[in-house]
Amino acid sequence: MSITTVLVANRGEIARRVLATCRSRGLRTVAVHSSVDADAPHVHEADLAVALSGEPVAAYLDVDAIVAAAVDTGADAIHPGYGFLSENPALPHACEAAGVTFVGPSADVITLMGDKAAAKEVAADAGVPVLRSIDPAGLDDAALRQAVDELGLPVLVKAVSGGGGKGMRRVDDLDDLADAVAGAAREGAASFGDDRLLIERYVTAPRHVEIQVAGDVHGGAVHLFERDCSVQRRHQKVVEEAPSPALDATLREEMGAAAVALVERVGYVNLGTVEFILDTTGGGTDFFFLEMNTRLQVEHPVTELVTGLDLVGCQLDIADGGHVPERPDQPDGHAIEVRLYAEDAAAGHLPQTGRLDRFAIGGTDVRVDAGVEPGSVVSPHYDPMLAKVIAHGADREQARTRLVAALRNARVTGVVTNLAHLADVLDHPAFAAGDVTTSFLDDHLPDWAPPDLGDHELVAVAATLAATADRADPTPDPWTVLGPWRLAGGGGWTLDLAGATWRVATDPEGWRVRRTDADGDQPPTIVGRVNGPAADGTLVVEVDGVDRRITADRDGDHAWVTIPGRGSLRVAAPRRVRHLAEAAVAGAATLGSPMPGQVVDVPVAVDDHVAAGDVLVVVEAMKMEHPVTAPGPGTVTAIEVTVGDAVAADQVLVGFEVDEEDPDAS
Repeated sequence: MSITTVLVANRGEIARRVLATCRSRGLRTVAVHSSVDADAPHVHEADLAVALSGEPVAAYLDVDAIVAAAVDTGADAIHPGYGFLSENPALPHACEAAGVTFVGPSADVITLMGDKAAAKEVAADAGVPVLRSIDPAGLDDAALRQAVDELGLPVLVKAVSGGGGKGMRRVDDLDDLADAVAGAAREGAASFGDDRLLIERYVTAPRHVEIQVAGDVHGGAVHLFERDCSVQRRHQKVVEEAPSPALDATLREEMGAAAVALVERVGYVNLGTVEFILDTTGGGTDFFFLEMNTRLQVEHPVTELVTGLDLVGCQLDIADGGHVPERPDQPDGHAIEVRLYAEDAAAGHLPQTGRLDRFAIGGTDVRVDAGVEPGSVVSPHYDPMLAKVIAHGADREQARTRLVAALRNARVTGVVTNLAHLADVLDHPAFAAGDVTTSFLDDHLPDWAPPDLGDHELVAVAATLAATADRADPTPDPWTVLGPWRLAGGGGWTLDLAGATWRVATDPEGWRVRRTDADGDQPPTIVGRVNGPAADGTLVVEVDGVDRRITADRDGDHAWVTIPGRGSLRVAAPRRVRHLAEAAVAGAATLGSPMPGQVVDVPVAVDDHVAAGDVLVVVEAMKMEHPVTAPGPGTVTAIEVTVGDAVAADQVLVGFEVDEEDPDAS
């Protein structure tokens, strides 16, 4: 048998990635899409496209509809990508019944390894080291507290069918155990339809190291080296690299042999990943089985770059009855990948939505696997990852510096992203030294904020906002909009920006920008001159006789500036305060939703008195829960939502009155 037509049961960058390999092999391709993805890039890149009915997420989870689409279009294989149905045994079962090849392991293996508790037992039987754990099912609160106390804090509460950081909670105090169990079960049920949990000892100084494995129907099994995925937030990977800086050749083969033993033990066919926790406490090299992902991983490109293999092609070969690939003797150089998200890293990594105006990332030996392009709409329905940016080099330092350069010179506007945060992670001395554990972000960048803008950038922002003041005409004649420069100080266009008042006007040589400090005590100071913009939005900004080229775009009452070496930043003028500032809490307030989503928990009632940081409402969006907490001690005065309500960004959730300070309190 030979595969001729592949239906990709996914969306975004992974769908585009699979389609690319299929095209390179001359295979016919079929895309599927929800109603909101009808104009998505992956739809246009396939030979055929099939619309799926139902809600935006549920559409991609309809096994019957997807298999029917394969049969109707003559597809003889289905590739599930990752996420959605990739680890749902119902899809390979349905494929088998319909006579369609599933590009992945068998339904029985997916079921076995998808159950974290069962997978640990199998791994132990195969001689793979595992962590001690307990099953909380059937234990009342007292018995559960006792069992966890005997296991030893801290512990990690995990959804048995979880993955991607969903349904996971770290517990350091027994008093937090009940809430963690309830939250993990709720998230597991919402994300995977399974609220069963597993509780295991939490390794406090771990590296997350995973082994890429492959098995075939002929009994072949091989590992394709490791990836280090230790930089994480909310148990979701942010940076991945191959090979791991923590492994030498001996440890690499030891961990690889353990992963291959598990592949052979379960009769695994196709590509998968065996994930380990590497305990680095005191320089140790003990490792423990974490889980097995029975699918392609998000971070597979770093393995491709250091092995020279097309892993999607390997999957297709094995699914078509072929053999596992030959592994190189050692990794070729080094590769590092970052996940570019639509999120506000300075506001707790809150996912963002909107329309991408510009999307340009490039560099030497840099690969970009993107699910979006200029004009794409980032909706609240799916994971907020926009792209993966990967750099390859002869060694780790070369790969790192190439990736930093690509991020700092990228132009991505229209939606707030984590570009600047990623660049700062890679540029941190600890990361550069390879000194990384899963607590890296908390240890080194806990209060990260984007860099302040200098005079050149602020002048560019002021000029861009001023020159496009007429929202009805996005490209007006600036001399008409701004008016001429007047010696007496009149004329021009005024705005508030970065704590000062700015006036922009024109003269025969270009735009002149002057600033008055917010307190008004200082006389206006001319801080810059702007010539432009050019057709591509480039401005030549002069401050103190120094010229710099800066690109800028207007976005309502904001501006996007792209600065060589610093990337794209969004600047508000005037700044709008979206969330209650914890440092200035006083009197009555209303607390709004941090993003569009659905209310999944309201643990308080009207007239409840709560402490600072207590959870008032939990909103689920983009597959993650986001708690809205009390900004200070006070009383809940109103509750405007109920569980199950869909809410918009900034929609009022609760009324809240902060306690007045007691002047007699010590």
